[in-house]
Order: sequence, then structure tokens, then C-alpha cells
Amino acid sequence: MSIYPKNMFFTSESVTEGHPDKFCDQISDAILDECLRHDPMSRVACETYVTMGALIVGGEITTDAVFDVAKIARDVGNEIGYNSHEYGFDINTAAIFRTIHAQSPDIHMGVSKGEKEIGAGDQGLMFGYACNQTDELMPLPITLAHKLAMKLAEVRKSKVMPFLGPDGKTQVTVEYRDGKPLRVDYVVIAASHTAAYVTSDGKFTSEAVKQEIIDKVVGPIVGDLLDDDTKIVINGPGKFLVSGPQADTGLTGRKIIVDTYGGWSVHGGGAFSGKDPTKVDRSAGYMARYIAKNLVAAGLADECLLQIGYCIGVVDPVSVMVNSYGTGKYSDETLNKLVRKVFSLTPLGIINHLNLRRPNYLPTAAYGHFGRDHFTWEKVDATEELLAKVKNL
Repeated sequence: MSIYPKNMFFTSESVTEGHPDKFCDQISDAILDECLRHDPMSRVACETYVTMGALIVGGEITTDAVFDVAKIARDVGNEIGYNSHEYGFDINTAAIFRTIHAQSPDIHMGVSKGEKEIGAGDQGLMFGYACNQTDELMPLPITLAHKLAMKLAEVRKSKVMPFLGPDGKTQVTVEYRDGKPLRVDYVVIAASHTAAYVTSDGKFTSEAVKQEIIDKVVGPIVGDLLDDDTKIVINGPGKFLVSGPQADTGLTGRKIIVDTYGGWSVHGGGAFSGKDPTKVDRSAGYMARYIAKNLVAAGLADECLLQIGYCIGVVDPVSVMVNSYGTGKYSDETLNKLVRKVFSLTPLGIINHLNLRRPNYLPTAAYGHFGRDHFTWEKVDATEELLAKVKNL
């Protein structure tokens, strides 16, 4: 590990699927999926905004698909569990507003270049990262934070802890020694809950609930990384009774660090959810992760950062950069040449290689876009080709 000091504490956070921002991400991606299901060539840039009692879906969509925005939003809300005012939002009674128009003809002209190629749907810089800290080839702090958030949802939906609400956040601080994860120093959990589990003075989440979260959520996930010096805080302000959109306005694309590497790696600034794959913010971000992960999985580096830059309407990237932070088995210049030789980095090349025109985006919209094996950009199927071709450079 060479990005950071060898001895340090590093913190990453995640949020549950019921966090208002993630609620919006999921609606935007559900709409994208519905468009792609009927029209794989759909151009979609969908934004969702939620607040107390109301939800707005807007953006630029050009598609042959015909769909019911309100139904899609309600299906997502009911799946998450936002069907009661007790949890800050009832999707079945909320007002839902639709403000959608077609993609700009200027952007369409730049992107549409015929059947054999397309131009980038936007300018920008995208980063991908991988390291050998975990089996997922992800940094440990964000991996643990995501797994804690998923566990909160699991115990809620399975009725192990039915008094929990959809809204929640997790945070993990990992101590590193000599560049390796040593232990978890701090765990922070924010878990919304019903009024029945507040102390008699109305100020605090009950100690019984806190201990149950420690026993059934924190312990099973963090395990041996916990020790006698680990600090665990459940609902730091006291209680988490007012939650969801009644407590916090939500917006698509506002959790870009949660979505990627938890702050461990750099970020280009572009969000993912609600965007079709001609938007290189999304597709090239996925491709950069795929390439970095395959370089690490092939043993060509212990850690790898990849940057790709694009100009709107232009087919080829304006730049490609590989940084192995001194952990590469070959020079970064050689690894850069290898990447350009093995992978197509045009928008259409990326779309075809990762099969990005199918409706599979809703599952990405909570618990991180990276580190879960069922996405095409998480495959490590390019390692043999990388190892074969690097010898000839």
C-alpha cells in the first residue's frame, strides 16, 4: 500500500438502500432499466428528487419505451420499505411529479455517429481502482461499510429486527500498520427505528436495541477485526426516530464516494445512477475499474489506479494513465501500453465489452457499484491476455 502512510487510521462510510439519496438513485436506475428493457438504444439522463410527501422525476430521455413513472417509483419504494409514514415516507400516498423531455439534439448529434461507433456522451475524467486488501480487490474500509449497510437491511427485511426502518448509515475506521489492515478502531451505525424502541424519557434508542445491532450486525460482519479497544457508536445523537425523506431530502447522484471507493481513491466527479452507457461518467468508470481489477488480479500490480479522459462527441479517449504506486511488476509506462493494446476504450467498445445495454442497473444503485461479483465490470477474465501480451512490450 503506497497511496497513504504505512501507519494510519482510515475511515469510509456507506448508506442503506433507504437513505433518501439512495432511494433516488434506485428510482433513476429503475427507470433506466425499463427504457433499456424495451429499447436498448435509449438515451437516458434521469434525476430523482424526494422530500417530505413528494417525489419529482425529471431529466432527458429519448426512447421508444412507454412506461409509467409513478408505478416504477412506487415499486421501488415498496421494495425498500417506504410504505408507512412511520418511516418518514409512504410511496403509495406521496405526490409524484414527472418532468421529462428528450435529449438535447446537440448532444445527440455528437454521440450518434452510425452503427460502427459513437462519440462520448460527455467530457470528463473517470477513475478506476483496485488493490489486494480484500478478496473483492477493494479497500477494506468501504468493503466493511457496505457489508454493514447490507446487513442492516437484511435483518430488517427478514424480520430478525423488524423495528428497524429503511434509513441508515454505516461508517468504519480501520487501523493500518506497515501498510496492512490490522484492526477496526471505530464503527458508527445510524439505524432508524420505531417509537416503541425509544427510552422512557424519549431521548435515546434503547440499550437493548443498540446491543442487538452490535450482536446481529456489527459482530457478524467485522468479526475478528474487533478488539477490546474498538469503539462502537449506535445512533450517536441519541435516537433515530425521524428518518427518511421527512428528515433528509434525497437527490440522485449525491453519494458518489459511497458508490465508488469510499474516499480511498480519487474521483472524477461524475455520478452513475440514471445514466445510460453512452455517458462515459458511468461506462468508462466501470471500464476503468474492470481494467484496474484485472491488472491486480493478474499479479501485475498490488495496487492500480487508472484514469481515462474524454471529450464530448469524440470517439477515442483524450488520455489514459496507469499508476501502480510503485507496486507494478512492470513500469507504469509499460502497463499503460498494455492497457491500450488489450482494451478498446471507445464508448462503443466499452459498451460491447461489458454488455452495458441490458437492463441491469437497479442492483448497482445501493451498496456500491464495485466489489460485487455479479456485475460484468467485476469479472477477472482478461488476466491471461494481459499476462501473455505484456511480455511482448
